[in-house]
Amino acid sequence: MKKYRLREDPARQRYEFDLDAENGVKAYIDYELDGDTITLTHTIVPPAFEGQGIGAQLVAAVLAEIRRKGLRVVPQCSFVALYIERHPIWRDMVRREHAGVESES
Repeated sequence: MKKYRLREDPARQRYEFDLDAENGVKAYIDYELDGDTITLTHTIVPPAFEGQGIGAQLVAAVLAEIRRKGLRVVPQCSFVALYIERHPIWRDMVRREHAGVESES
């Protein structure tokens, strides 16, 4: 599997992998930063690149960067939430009041 380099674009509030620089194709995770908490809102991997493990590689790289920065994470994106559920090493970073999915009554 090809390894991609993580890049942060603070102006767009996203972390990204440059999948095809020549054509400007990127995989990315959008985020919202509030103090020491980062909410991961949306993960995009272009259809032509799906099924290659790029999404998982991206989430792992983003979580490692978040840990390095000492931030807490709110996995609003279902892909990120499922990744964390399947990889317990990241669970300690999840902001506890947002750790579960709330259901509406």
